[in-house]
Parts: sequence; C-alpha cells; structure tokens
Amino acid sequence: MDNTLYRKYLDILNVHVDKPDIYTLKELITSHLSKIPFENISKVYYNKKYDMDSIPSFEKYIEGIGDYHFGGTCYTNNYYFSRLLDYVGYNVRLCGADMNKPDVHIVSIVTIDDREYIVDVGYAAPFFEPMPRDLTKEFEINFGEDRYVLLPREANGYSQLQHYKNGSLVHGYAVNPKARDIAEFESVIKASYNEKSSFMNSIMLVKYGMDSSHLIRNFSSIEFQNNSYKKRNLKDSDELANEIKNIFGIPEEMSQVSLSYLSKYFDEWN
Repeated sequence: MDNTLYRKYLDILNVHVDKPDIYTLKELITSHLSKIPFENISKVYYNKKYDMDSIPSFEKYIEGIGDYHFGGTCYTNNYYFSRLLDYVGYNVRLCGADMNKPDVHIVSIVTIDDREYIVDVGYAAPFFEPMPRDLTKEFEINFGEDRYVLLPREANGYSQLQHYKNGSLVHGYAVNPKARDIAEFESVIKASYNEKSSFMNSIMLVKYGMDSSHLIRNFSSIEFQNNSYKKRNLKDSDELANEIKNIFGIPEEMSQVSLSYLSKYFDEWN
C-alpha cells in the first residue's frame, strides 16, 4: 500500500476524511466527478505510446490525473476510486455490471450503517450521491434531458439502472452484487483495446458540476448550464485538441497523439 499515492489522490480531490460516513462519501463522489473526467484520450494515448492493453498502474493513474488532467473510463476510474474508499475506511466491494454483455462495466457497492449503496464515478453520468439498493420504489436522478432510474433490487440481488434521454430508454446496466477482483475483468478490459472497440474509434470526455456539465464527443463540444445547452462543432483535430485543453486541461500534444490514431469517429451514444 503506497500511502503517498493515496494522500496525493485525496489532495487532488481536496477532501479531508475524518470518518467514513455518508456525508464524506458524497463529498468524495462530487469532487471526483468535477475534477477527474470520464475520458478515453488517456486510454488511446497509453495504448499507442506504451502498448498498454490494461488499465494503468495506480502510480501512472495518479500521475495522469495530477499532472495531465487525465481521468479514465469505467474500469480505471471506478477501480481506483474503490481502492481509495477502502483506504480511507469504507466497507466497499468492487462489482461487475452487465450491459449488452456481462461485466462490461464495474461499480462499487459501499455499506454504511447496514445499508448498501451503489457508487459509480465511471459511467459519464451525474451520480453525485450514493444510490441506495434497499429501495421500495424507483430512485431517480434528473439532469437536463437525461433521467437515470435505479429500480428496486431484483429477487436475485441484482440492481437495474436505466438511462432515459428525452423520455426514451437509451442505455443502462445491471449490477451483480457479488464481490469481485479486478483481475477477473482482465479479458474484458483487454478486449476494450481492440481496434474495433468503441473507445478506440471515438473520443468522449465529460465532467460535471452540480448543475452543469461539459461534454466533448468526437467533434462536438456541448456545455450544459442552468438548464440550457450550447453546442459547438469543431472543424478538425487541431481545434478538437485545443478545445480539450481549454475545457479539460489535457495537454494538446498528448491529445494529438491519441487523435492521430483515429481514422473513424463512431458515435454510439447519439
């Protein structure tokens, strides 16, 4: 256990943990969503620069978020946040979540005062607070045109989360509450680096404030503030790299490395 890296992680989040309660957990989640983006620039960069086909080491992750304003996709952000929660004293377990295939997403389940909560800082969604699993009715999060609905847990223990956009169901996942080790996701993570996979053929970055967000998806830059949207269309990779630097702080030269390897810009989210 590298205490120095965990302390640097907490310094980046700017959160002091006195005790692992529900209020501090909300603070940690909110800070993570606002300071550490969901993004795949680093995924492509590490793959092409260092031939990586797994998540970065903890040391490289902390270096990335601290020095280059990187974040990660679900496996990276949720795994290391789960480790941080464990470090500061939370009862936390890493869990797989099924989408179109098993285990293509991971989340944390945190137990506080005998209640279980889903924690997810890796879904590119405004999940600012822990989502309770002991529901008797639907738990909703509304954010602009997006509505996220967590259903009461099923008889098999799974929890279903549904994502609606403008009233239409567009995505979601089912959480398997079984505790898992990150090594169990090795083959799925490796497959996500395949040249045909979504995040090796498109660009997506998003970070959140409590009532705002900024999303870059391929050549579109979308800002949400006070229930209104502003969209800019970016003309080429130079303008895209500059926008990424201005909004997310990622150095242009690092974005350009990633963008130079993309010949297609798929958009599976629109």
